[in-house]
Amino acid sequence: MQADEDVTEGQRSVLFVLSNRGPQTLGSLSEHERVTPPSMNRTVNALVAAGLVTRNIADDDARKVKLELSDAGRAFIMETKRRRDAWFTKRLATLTPEQRRMLDEVIPVLREIADR
Repeated sequence: MQADEDVTEGQRSVLFVLSNRGPQTLGSLSEHERVTPPSMNRTVNALVAAGLVTRNIADDDARKVKLELSDAGRAFIMETKRRRDAWFTKRLATLTPEQRRMLDEVIPVLREIADR
């Protein structure tokens, strides 16, 4: 259900972090994803090589590099979301009215879990 099947789960996660949180440093991505900086560096290198992420010098400190989505990275995110939405919409259409009511009750709990 993602736009490019060659993108790994870890790479996709980084792309969504950059989409949701904006430009990040390698260190902040490592912390967020709970991996070592060398591991994150390999992930980012693959994303840069694929043209999905760009490296830019930070405005506030020329020694820092900010990683951000490229136009292709943004397109990947949009297409992945579109595919997921289509998949989910099809599944919801098969539910009974009672099952939909139950989902309406649990959605706030699921949002709270996801926001933690």
